[in-house]
Formats: sequence, structure tokens, C-alpha cells
Amino acid sequence: MQGFPSLNEPGAQAAWLQRALPWFLLMPALLLVCGALLVPLGVGVSYAFRSMSMDNVFGEAGFAGLDNFRTLVGDPKLGTVLGNTLTWTLSSLVLQCGLGFGLALLLRHTGKGGRQLQALLFLPWAIPSVLIGLVWKMLFSPYTSPLPHWLVYLGLLPHVTDILAEPDLAMIGPIVANVWFGIPFFAITLLAALQAIPEDLYEAAALDGAYAWQQFTRVTLPLVMPTLLITVLLRSVWIVNFGDLVWIMTQGGPAGTTQILPTYLFATAFTDLNEGYASALAVAQLVLLLIYAATVLRLRRRIMDGRTEESQ
Repeated sequence: MQGFPSLNEPGAQAAWLQRALPWFLLMPALLLVCGALLVPLGVGVSYAFRSMSMDNVFGEAGFAGLDNFRTLVGDPKLGTVLGNTLTWTLSSLVLQCGLGFGLALLLRHTGKGGRQLQALLFLPWAIPSVLIGLVWKMLFSPYTSPLPHWLVYLGLLPHVTDILAEPDLAMIGPIVANVWFGIPFFAITLLAALQAIPEDLYEAAALDGAYAWQQFTRVTLPLVMPTLLITVLLRSVWIVNFGDLVWIMTQGGPAGTTQILPTYLFATAFTDLNEGYASALAVAQLVLLLIYAATVLRLRRRIMDGRTEESQ
């Protein structure tokens, strides 16, 4: 990228203004991003290195150094919380991706009614997460819904019970609600990627004798993979941070079996009133997500580079 020309050169003022104009136009947005994102982020990170408590907001918050992170390393609950977070994220992500991809493949071959079906897919995204959590919490309760009775009738449950109150079953409830909420994101995103694939490729593959499964693995999947990886990256980060749904449905219970990192962070800050340690948890979560995002983006770049070499 070339720098700004010297003002002493002929026509330099016009060239300088031409190069500077985009930055002037972007300045309000950049200031807004810095004020609304970077400044709070920096303040939040600074809390992780201070001794802060919500029950002493107006008291002095001394510098704690790495004490909060030492507490994090020795936290006996953190292993269970990370395991629950991994189960919550992977289960939700795999089901959302698989069902969303399948739905996108079906919608690709729909006729005139396809657009109406696509519009209906956005319905879960129009519902607030609080309402989603409350509705699914009622559905899993035998006192407000016939769903547990139906599961017993189908042999999926040994007896009628509140699924969210059973330690061995409680995580299923938020995962099912999250899958219902997240399928449209994968379906709409992957549908756009599928519609961008030229039909000539499928015709050529059919002429070469490729079956439907071979066309999917040799044509569809490689061309959709870059979009799929970005979709997986975005959705997995959102799932990890989607603690409000779990909190509304179970509040991390029973006995911590649904306690994931965002709900543990929330409970630490607003129940235990330990804001410094909660900030350290948030910083650790941020670092893990950045490492994960960098890994996925690097994998996507390798796939794109490999495709470029093949085309040459």
C-alpha cells in the first residue's frame, strides 16, 4: 500500500486529498468502534489484574497482578465447566451443521414455494433468547407439557420426569433449544453457497458417471467448504457465548451439570460478587476463542490456496 505523496510534488495536494478522503469518511465509524468496543474491552481486561468485588463498588480496587489467573488455574470447578462447555458447543454445532446442511440441500431443489420456506426459516431468529429459553423450559416440564409423557411412551425415558432437573439429562434441554435456534443460520448461509455452484459442474460430473454421493463429495462439498468453515467459526463462537439460554433454562444446575463458561462467569460476577476473577475468566475465554478462530481461518486459507493451485 502506497503512502501519502509529498505536498511539494506537482498535483500532490489533489492526490493527497483523494487518498485521505476515505479515512475522513471512515473516521466516525472508527471512533464509534473504538468507543463502543475497544475501550470497554480494555477496561474489562484491566479488571482481570485488579482486586475488585461487586459488594465494594466504591472501595479501592488494588492491583492484584496475576492473582486472579492463579486462582483460575487452581479452580476445582473449572475442569467440569470446561467439559460442559465443550459438550454444549460440539453437540450443538454438529447437530446444527448437519441438519442445517441437509435443509439447505432440500431447499435448493424446491420450486416456487422455496422462498416462502426460506422466509419461515428466519422465524427462530426473530424470537428473543429469553422467550426461547422459557418456552423450551416449559416443554421439558411434565407439569406444563406432554413432551416428557410422549418420550416415556416412545421408550426414550424410563419414567416421567422433569428433564431439566435430572443431572444426567439436563444438558439435553439447552442443546435441543439451541439446535432449534441455530439450524436456520446454517441453512440460509449454506443455501446461498449451494446456489452459487454452476449447474454445469453437476452435468459434467453426471456425464462422467458420477453418482449423487460422488457429486456431493467431489463437487458440492469442496466448493461449499470455505463458506462452511466460516459458518462453523461464527456459529461456534456464538454458541460458546450463548450462555443466556442455559442460564434461563437451568441456571447451570442441577449440581453444576449444565454450568458452562459464560454462566459460570455470570454467577461469579453477580452471585459471588467477584468481578476481578470473573474478568480473568472472560480474558481466558477470549484467548481460547482467538486461538480457535486463528486455527479455523488458517485451515480455510490452506483450502483456498490449494484450490487456486489446482485451477492453475
